[in-house]
Amino acid sequence: MHYPVTVLLQSVRVLDLAGGDADAVTRLLADLGADVLKVEPPGGSPARTAPPLLGGVSIAFALHNANKRSIILDPADERDRRRFDELAGTADIVVDSGGPGRAAAFGTSCAELADRFAHLVTMSVTDFGTSGPRSTWQATDAVLYALSGALSRSGPTTGTPVLPPDGIASATAAVQAAWAALVAYYNRLRSGTGDYIDFSRFDAVVAVLDPIFGAHGQAAAAQRKSSRWRGRPRNQDAYPIYACRDGYVRLCVMSPRQWRALWTWLGEPAEFADPKYGVIGERFAVWPQISVLLRKLFADQDMVDLVSAGQSRGVPIAAVGDPAKVLTEEHFVVAGAVAQTELVPGLTAAIPTGYYVVDDHRAGFRAPAPAPGDAASAGWLAEPLEQATAGEVGARPFEGLRIIDLGIIVAGGEASRIFADLGAEVIKVESAAYPDGLRQARPGEAMSESFAWTHRNKSGFGLDLRSPQGKEIFTRLVGEADVVLANFKPGTLAALGFSYEVLRGINPRIVLAESSAFGESGPWSGRMGYGPLVRATAGVTSLWTSPDGAADSERHPFYDATTVFPDHVVARVAAIGALAALIGTRRTAAGSHVHVSQAETAINQLDTSYVAHAAGAAVAPDTAVDLVCPCAGDDEWCVISIRTDADMRSVASAFGDHELAAEQRFSSGAGRATHRGELAEALGRHTATRSPSAVAELLQAGGVAAAPMNRPPDVADDPQLAHRMLYAAMTHPLIEHPLPAETGPAPFRNIPVAPQRPAPLPGQDTRDICRSVLGLDDAETDRLIADGVIFAAD
Repeated sequence: MHYPVTVLLQSVRVLDLAGGDADAVTRLLADLGADVLKVEPPGGSPARTAPPLLGGVSIAFALHNANKRSIILDPADERDRRRFDELAGTADIVVDSGGPGRAAAFGTSCAELADRFAHLVTMSVTDFGTSGPRSTWQATDAVLYALSGALSRSGPTTGTPVLPPDGIASATAAVQAAWAALVAYYNRLRSGTGDYIDFSRFDAVVAVLDPIFGAHGQAAAAQRKSSRWRGRPRNQDAYPIYACRDGYVRLCVMSPRQWRALWTWLGEPAEFADPKYGVIGERFAVWPQISVLLRKLFADQDMVDLVSAGQSRGVPIAAVGDPAKVLTEEHFVVAGAVAQTELVPGLTAAIPTGYYVVDDHRAGFRAPAPAPGDAASAGWLAEPLEQATAGEVGARPFEGLRIIDLGIIVAGGEASRIFADLGAEVIKVESAAYPDGLRQARPGEAMSESFAWTHRNKSGFGLDLRSPQGKEIFTRLVGEADVVLANFKPGTLAALGFSYEVLRGINPRIVLAESSAFGESGPWSGRMGYGPLVRATAGVTSLWTSPDGAADSERHPFYDATTVFPDHVVARVAAIGALAALIGTRRTAAGSHVHVSQAETAINQLDTSYVAHAAGAAVAPDTAVDLVCPCAGDDEWCVISIRTDADMRSVASAFGDHELAAEQRFSSGAGRATHRGELAEALGRHTATRSPSAVAELLQAGGVAAAPMNRPPDVADDPQLAHRMLYAAMTHPLIEHPLPAETGPAPFRNIPVAPQRPAPLPGQDTRDICRSVLGLDDAETDRLIADGVIFAAD
């Protein structure tokens, strides 16, 4: 396999001191062309032996260090210490991880390096940040799920909550870290001054994975309201799953037209002929009766036949994919999203190839993870961009940048919003006939909270893009813009007359960044792409299960209905691609087209798990266990992660149950993995008499990763998040109470927190944009409004 070298970040020098979970941060930058030089100690990084292992090789290390070079530096050697200083002083970005981090071995820190080298962007990636009441705590993905509120929304309405798949939290944090680092680098290009970023993985998971205070998706926008309710989700089957002959299929019926197609497929049952069932709420009320008919229809058919029949009728349906088979699916192979290639030299495996397609070429895996010290040159290969000095230090990095936002719902809206939070002028183009789905509000409310969160700091421009004059107006907007963001079905922009070739003809420097459900190529590219269908097809749903089986034997075993993953993550992935293209434009004076697939994003987020599943019995598994245990109180739970024998001994000691660690079933990793249910029951006898917080404090004091299961009110009051100032109160004139809103992707030294300009009404800023951007006088604007070409809020 060979892909052209991606050039977007060709000028960026990245010194990688990271290990473990933070390796994925710099892999993402390497995929986009950055020269990433990994510093390893003599003998290589300890992460090289982290399970799961394939052929004795750490799968995670191999995947997350592809496209990098390696250099061995011994902190005890004076020449190597000087070499480290030289590399740091000539790098653009330095990424370290853990406390105190590898920089400490060289007698320094990321904060001190930023002090010494004014141009340098440095980032320390830790579980909770370097200060605050939980700064010394340890986190696993399970701990991050518990504290962020994700665990409390996953699982049956009663009984043991279900942990989301291991890997998503760490991968989500890595994407947010890459975004923050690239933002600071872009700001350096603007102002000439670097930055220090004290990055917290916990902050990132709270803000990006399934944010309690953020967009909840189209179906929930008109129902969900931020509150201090502590209950568990009542409906774990909003996107129902049904058994068929060879597996399961999922439906995601949203619109009246889709319901009518399903009704016809069911044989037009008279009891559901009333048009009122086109409304989601009316349909939900009788869904148990509809389900009886669906189970009968689906039971004796195969997944592939059901999906083909449903999609051809216009019914949103997908098979629940098998993680062991996803990496060999024809669609992903044809699209170049997966490949059979060398994981490391001499070891071949099926792997995901990366997040991006740039200018019709796959931007991802090019070279396997390096052997320790393999760098043919101990210096940099990249030629840096010229240092800028014109920008003001302390201003927002994207001031002066204009973005045309065609994005909708979560993934599209969020991608532009995070640019707007950092100073970009974002013009949300909206149709009167087809408003953004997040505009659905609760009865009596003028705006949904989801819309207010997702579209703050933007301007609203009403435009009929299907009319000839509307196309002319849009052409003028593109000519005055830097970026166009969209997340339509592939081919939609071209059908409107605005393919990337056309956009580039209008403005040679324009960057087009798009996302779609299944990408631009491959047999599934034209499929309907709601998030639940993407998760099902990509195998995520199959991983989102209880290890102890379903609590209800009448129900399927899957519990991913309340998440909006990967929408928020896709938004950041697309934004990183757009920002990388803007950086590349500084060097080439030409724009780029970046495309991101939601399904491919999900697979890359869970890359270690998918490679391990595909390799099957050849893998030496990770024997760490994550246990959800009951605590004192009504429906209160905690998470305990036992990674090593030392962890097991610490847990037993903390609970005063020394025989527990010596018991043969629990004395080894393999034994704990085999008997995890019995171990959870044994620990539950100790946790059931303690509060979740007391259990977490007790075990964290002994060096064991543990956490209480937070609910929305707990996240709002979390002392670590308060110390980190992750949220600030956001007010909107149409919403009766302030909303907690994130202050930015990470705390920066030289970039201020996000402003709080209220999200616009449809067409709210149309007249201003006509004057200031398009140069139209009021009479011309009035004529266009009268002709229905544009519209403005009253």
